Amino acid sequence: MSKTFRPWDVDQAWLLPPSIKEFVPKGHLAHFVRSLVRETLDLSAILSTYTEERGYPPYHPGMMTALILYAYCQGIHSSRRIAKGCEERVDFMAVTGMQTPDFRTVNEFRSRHLKALGDLFVQVLQLCQKAKMVSLGHVALDGTKLRANASKNKAMSYQRMSETEQRLKDEVAGWFEQAQAVDAAEDEEHGADKRGDELPDWVADKEKRLKKLQEAKAALEAEAREQAEKAKEQPKRDRQRNAPGVDGTPHPKAQRNFTDPESRIMKTKDGFQQCYNAQAAVDSDSQVIVACDLTSSATDVNQLVTVTDQIQQNTGEIPKELSADAGYCSEGNIEHLKNSGIRGYIAIGRQRHGDAAPLSRRSKPEPGTARHEMWLRLKQGGFRSRYRLRKQVVEPVFGQVKHARGFRQLLLRGIKKVSAEWRLICTAHNLLKLAAATVA
Repeated sequence: MSKTFRPWDVDQAWLLPPSIKEFVPKGHLAHFVRSLVRETLDLSAILSTYTEERGYPPYHPGMMTALILYAYCQGIHSSRRIAKGCEERVDFMAVTGMQTPDFRTVNEFRSRHLKALGDLFVQVLQLCQKAKMVSLGHVALDGTKLRANASKNKAMSYQRMSETEQRLKDEVAGWFEQAQAVDAAEDEEHGADKRGDELPDWVADKEKRLKKLQEAKAALEAEAREQAEKAKEQPKRDRQRNAPGVDGTPHPKAQRNFTDPESRIMKTKDGFQQCYNAQAAVDSDSQVIVACDLTSSATDVNQLVTVTDQIQQNTGEIPKELSADAGYCSEGNIEHLKNSGIRGYIAIGRQRHGDAAPLSRRSKPEPGTARHEMWLRLKQGGFRSRYRLRKQVVEPVFGQVKHARGFRQLLLRGIKKVSAEWRLICTAHNLLKLAAATVA
């Protein structure tokens, strides 16, 4: 007796069309994101930009917002991959209602509303607060380097700019003399009324390269003057490496990238790369990001005040405790936490394996300073110090963003755009945490 199988007839048409809610099982993330955007999130900042009645009706902004948020939750950031998902994946179809915007539409919508999409971070965070996922009992702060959309080979130091500028000037001047000599010889041979006075293309290209080099050099000099003014107000030990001179002259090793001038060369585990420094403050209860920022500075010391102020602005409250590694340690940062009513746990130096508390590589801080007070607090806490929460709170979040969802390199260029892009990434992270808590 032969076995009976279920029929497999791919040509059989459906009698009734299926509902998109049946594409994926109940409780799926696609249903959660679609419902959240349709029923809860305020999209007035996006909807208010559509005022023109003429023309073919565009895709609904709510659908496009839900599509981008869901794609980022799935670790899909490329507009081409998002468009491909709309055509091939049933979970994407459940979000879009089987609509298939192409990659140009996805990219243009994201570019047009990038700031508004990034601002959804606060709305999602407030929903996490309502769900009792944010207690602000202990917040851990840290930064991670994200690769910029630029090659480090397209960067040049100030010293090399100066040398190359002079070399190009000499070359262009020599070529002008050569071109004039050729013109004079041709005039004598063919007559003065004949054409032949145009400069060769290679001269024009060198001139363009020299102009671009001079613009980059001038930008470095302006940035150095601005940094020199700010440095006068900072203690010498808190100043950055490769800082400009007192007269505002750029450091010889200060670099500027021609592809993304606002990105910087930073040290990563893969060596020196063109990067931005992404900041995140994470609540210890549910690993929800309560504040996020992005800077082109490789050091973290100047970011603590900005991020702690943003926590209060986003949540309406201040955290009871905040932990951060040695990169955030400065007299000003410790005093700021103390004045804000936040009990800080900031490492004074690098923690050695087996030590109970992070100790300075040099001698202990001078008594009577804020650093010394912090050193005593960490030392007294020993292996039970609240500082030890830092690694288990904020480090896993960066692991989830970079490895689980594959976001290791920024897609956009320029500090404003990549800042909004980082906020969008953090919004997707909080959405996943909110969805997991809601389903549970």
